[in-house]
Amino acid sequence: MKNALVKNYRSLGADGAVLLWLGVWWVCNIVLAATAELANDEAYYWMFAEHLAWGYFDHPPMTALLVWLGQHVWPGTELGVRFFFTLLQPLYLYLLWRLIRPADAVRRDGELFAMISAATLMLQLYGFIAVPDGPLMMTATLFLLALGRFAERRRGAWLWLGLAMAAMAYSKYHGALVVLFALAANPRLLRRPGLYAGGAVALLLLVPHFLWQYHHDWASFAYHLSGRNAQFRLSYVTDFVANMLVVFNPLYLPLYIKAWRAARPEDAVRRALKCFPAAFVGFFLLSAFRGYVQPQWVIVAALGLVCVLFDYARRHPRTRRYVMRAGWVVVALMALVRIEMMFNPLGIRFEVFDNKASYGAIAREADGRPVIFRGSYAVAAKYRFYTGGEAYCQPNIGYRTHQWQFRDDDSRFAGREVLVETPRREPGDTLFRTQSIALANGRGFTWLVDPDFRPVRLVDAAFAGLPEQVVPGQELRMRVRLANPYDYEVEIGGETELVMVWKHGRFEVEEIPTGVRCTIPARSETETEVTLRVPERLAGKEYAAGFALRREGRTHWFNGKPLRTEVLKP
Repeated sequence: MKNALVKNYRSLGADGAVLLWLGVWWVCNIVLAATAELANDEAYYWMFAEHLAWGYFDHPPMTALLVWLGQHVWPGTELGVRFFFTLLQPLYLYLLWRLIRPADAVRRDGELFAMISAATLMLQLYGFIAVPDGPLMMTATLFLLALGRFAERRRGAWLWLGLAMAAMAYSKYHGALVVLFALAANPRLLRRPGLYAGGAVALLLLVPHFLWQYHHDWASFAYHLSGRNAQFRLSYVTDFVANMLVVFNPLYLPLYIKAWRAARPEDAVRRALKCFPAAFVGFFLLSAFRGYVQPQWVIVAALGLVCVLFDYARRHPRTRRYVMRAGWVVVALMALVRIEMMFNPLGIRFEVFDNKASYGAIAREADGRPVIFRGSYAVAAKYRFYTGGEAYCQPNIGYRTHQWQFRDDDSRFAGREVLVETPRREPGDTLFRTQSIALANGRGFTWLVDPDFRPVRLVDAAFAGLPEQVVPGQELRMRVRLANPYDYEVEIGGETELVMVWKHGRFEVEEIPTGVRCTIPARSETETEVTLRVPERLAGKEYAAGFALRREGRTHWFNGKPLRTEVLKP
């Protein structure tokens, strides 16, 4: 039997070897997908999938659609969330293989390609988790396939190019960079009218998404273009550089550079693939000067690194031997990581561990009552996934807003007794009574009980009288119209106060009490005048400035749309 298996394996061609090892990898991903608990973002995207739409606050809809499909196969399970994402990786890697496959490829070439792919750490992680990077990699590979056919002047290739561009846009907005860098590597294609016909097809297919954005005040574009910005921190740059040295494969790093420099691509696809590593890393290195850059944003560069290293290693026997031996070391280490993710024998406290126990403890305290979480968009989603309990996440002015702002769960809880997550209080602080428990994941949960929950999140505070530029000490007189959409009146001046919020970047926030006292009748509105001086400490920065209804111990976001203003230096 063993001899027969060996003989059959040795008879495989290059394509058969690639298919075999990708199949083994897929089975390993399926096992991990079914046993590891959800990461924070995965639970958040599961929440997206509860209500399919043409867009979401953070991302286009492809991820939600794949989660939704998986939940119809294995409802309420981690495998259901991840299943279709596990299918994408073997598909796009096999397509990549077909794109770069030498005409004289043999089984050893297939083994080399499979090893380089498996030893790429970024691909190991993003082969099973339910995040937008998997769909982006799949659609980017389809785009490269269409690009190659378009460069060869195949009939109808412009149409497939347009379909692929639309699919990338529906997967992740970083798909725009794939198109930009691929065309930068092949500038002659810009002279082809078919390219613009393909672009028109993509724009036509994206009309439903643009309509969603229009009806939601272009929330996604505003967030990604400016909402992620923060003050410069050297750590953002150093963290990004450190991540880049690790996330692909540090044992291959010198070879990546050597192979990239030696590459002399002769076709459109290989030119694009060579461009991707330098272009993506360079682009996001510059982005690190204006905010934190997550390492997976450069994942498309992995396609190019696999290509250039494969082309180089198959021509240099010593390099090939090193690639295979170092690859087995990395694969063995990743096998240990996978065992840790499934069983956590080391007792590590991380977001993929102890979710059932932690959120189960909160559910026992809630005892059927809804829970209002503060700030972290993923926590409420995890609570709902692992307990089935009712929950909502109030956006936090000290962090950022998110998809929860487009849901009305908190409005449906009005008039009910709810648990409201609050900051941990200092001993002896009796402003309001809180309770706390320690959770299995190492965190704590502190809450107060609101016996008659009355949300004020949807009260709209529209105002006028804020100049585009102000100076410290300047007196501002603003008319504020407060519109109450709820079936109950909202009293301002007691437990609920109206504050003016000045937000710079993602984390820097100043809140100035207005002293306004008034009552907004149910489903009605009222106007008031606010007078305040611009504090000296705000000088020299640009702000999103607006009004918010603040309650002690509870988080909040802007009530209504903020305006942009700059506080000049004196």
